[in-house]
Amino acid sequence: MLTAINTVWVVLAGALVFFMEGGFALLEAGLVQSKNTLSIVMKVMADVTLGSLVFFTLGYGIMFGPSHNGWMAWPAGGLTHVPSPAHLPAPVFWFFEMAFAVAAISIVSGAVSERMRFSAYLLFIVIGIIGYSLSGHWVWNPTGWLAHLGMRDFAGSAVVHTFGGFAALAAAWLVGPRQDRFGRHATEFRPSNLPLAFAGTFILWFGWFGFNAGSTLSAVSPLIGPVVLNTMLAGAAAGLAAILWSRWRQGHYDPTMAINGVLAGLVAITAGCAYVSPEASLAIGTVAGVIVYEGTPLLERMHIDDPVGAFPVHGLNGIWGTVAVGLFAVRGGLLTGGGMHLFAIQALGALVIAGFAFLLTAVSLGIIRQAMAIRVHPLAERQGLDLALHGIQAYSRDTVRAEHPAPRRPSPTEAVD
Repeated sequence: MLTAINTVWVVLAGALVFFMEGGFALLEAGLVQSKNTLSIVMKVMADVTLGSLVFFTLGYGIMFGPSHNGWMAWPAGGLTHVPSPAHLPAPVFWFFEMAFAVAAISIVSGAVSERMRFSAYLLFIVIGIIGYSLSGHWVWNPTGWLAHLGMRDFAGSAVVHTFGGFAALAAAWLVGPRQDRFGRHATEFRPSNLPLAFAGTFILWFGWFGFNAGSTLSAVSPLIGPVVLNTMLAGAAAGLAAILWSRWRQGHYDPTMAINGVLAGLVAITAGCAYVSPEASLAIGTVAGVIVYEGTPLLERMHIDDPVGAFPVHGLNGIWGTVAVGLFAVRGGLLTGGGMHLFAIQALGALVIAGFAFLLTAVSLGIIRQAMAIRVHPLAERQGLDLALHGIQAYSRDTVRAEHPAPRRPSPTEAVD
């Protein structure tokens, strides 16, 4: 009976996490230029379709199979020979973890929006899922080396968000900025549809309750209540902090900071939602709201173009949330009388996963760039990737008169490094 109840709970939680892909699609579509709306949504669709299949054939076995010295497992293919929790059927556990893997890769899609070739992005999905599964093995496989050290990452500030955020940073750096983004004649790129981005944010926030509470993997866990409470408080505190901080720094209340502030708080609390007090979750969220604001101009000074703020939201706050467990955990936190041990382990785990994600992405895209271009043709970028790569625009008239042929679209193969 308990297995049946847990099965329903984890399937519902996994469905909430899976629904977050709709949030990613709307959020990113609203933050990019209108001529690239379908392009970014197609990348999110590829995250789900290709990413889920790669996780089934390779990633799940690498992540949860029998460990080799705590570093990796050999992919067994599908669900064969891969242990699952005793109280959950293997297909249900796979479904829940697949939704996490796809979410981690979707973080990258926004950072490379408006200029990366679709074919190159497909190759990255394969590499990214494998890399995510390796880092997940270290923390969430009971015999992983970071798990053995005692690292705590309840729902993925490190495994999901730090990995995805630093992979996004490397990808944005390798692909390069959008045309006219920096320099003497820099152009200000404005979001095409902020209400759409807000809708995506609320969908992500909604799904995050499945993301965090579902990680209990039990419908009768006493942690569900505290996890839901801490998730809500951290997201709200971070959103408000980012709104007020933008007013102090810019002189107006910045809508994009409201969006990214909420997401930053949710990212930051994901590691510690089961380990910290409600008061600590408010502190973690408040700091996250400031970090996401101050992290955005840092990228601009480095001339790294991140159209949706993926790195400040997920990368920086993934690290902050992971380290915050070492500060605020009720049991073992530095500020709760636990000493330096947990704090040091959390910092080590965050830095290792961040460095691994960055190096894996930079090296793999560098190799791919030697074999094929990873950027679209400059003409395609100016025209918009919706028409150039996918043959249709997101916002167009319903009919096109046949006697007026459409202008020539640059071929997707007309690409340069």
